[in-house]
Amino acid sequence: MTWKFFSAVMVLSALLVLSAGVANGQAIPGKFKPIYEKSTSDQQFDPRDFTGIWEMTVRDHTLGAPPPPLTPAGKAAMAGRVAGGRTTAGNAPWYTCNPMGFPRLVNDDEPMEWIMTKEKILQVFQWEHRIRYLWTDGRALPSGQNLENLGPAWYGHSIANWDGDTLIVNTVGLDERAWLDQNGLPKSFHARIEERYRRIDYNTIEMQMTLYDPEYYTSTYVGAKRAFRKITDEHITYFGWNGLFAGVTEGICAPINEVEGYNKGFRDVGRPEEK
Repeated sequence: MTWKFFSAVMVLSALLVLSAGVANGQAIPGKFKPIYEKSTSDQQFDPRDFTGIWEMTVRDHTLGAPPPPLTPAGKAAMAGRVAGGRTTAGNAPWYTCNPMGFPRLVNDDEPMEWIMTKEKILQVFQWEHRIRYLWTDGRALPSGQNLENLGPAWYGHSIANWDGDTLIVNTVGLDERAWLDQNGLPKSFHARIEERYRRIDYNTIEMQMTLYDPEYYTSTYVGAKRAFRKITDEHITYFGWNGLFAGVTEGICAPINEVEGYNKGFRDVGRPEEK
């Protein structure tokens, strides 16, 4: 991180974290309109081309719908998790420099770039500088002993295929330490998450997630439909440098130089002042 910008970045980030707890599930007032209003939605586009930088239009780091009841195993997996908020301290993994994991990072309101190739689709996230591979080369989704051998991963193992103009992504092998959402809901290693993406106009990609996890939930967890809006170049250009990583911060928690600043700016924001 460029240290001359550190204080400003931490203050801005703290405000965003606080806002996230308050504006759960609400569209961000005034944030997105100036970003995409200059691009009319009736422009020609390829519905199978998601190339570009996009941002979710709500600040709600969940699946957007009430979850089904947890099984006893699900309740045990969630025990001890504290979501945190404006007056309480949370213990989410990302507060201690661990990855957000999937699907939490996808449901964040940070910019994400799509890069389309013949054998795979890349989702590149500004936060964590994370790259997620969605394999479109025809390989099978890992299962059985193959999945057991691969083991858990923070972002799982994903394959994708097209059903008409809808991109269907399936992900398995998720690390149970990563929270499903900001509220601390769990997901098991044997869970499967399906994402369905559809570009409905020039500026909009619609997405819906479904969690299949009979170990931890009593029924299928169907999330709400969410929209991503296309970001124009002028809104990702800083000091003449254009691109997803063009901002004044890398958005990475690097313990070697950021533990104290990260904790003050992110982890400790919601903690009550000591008396």
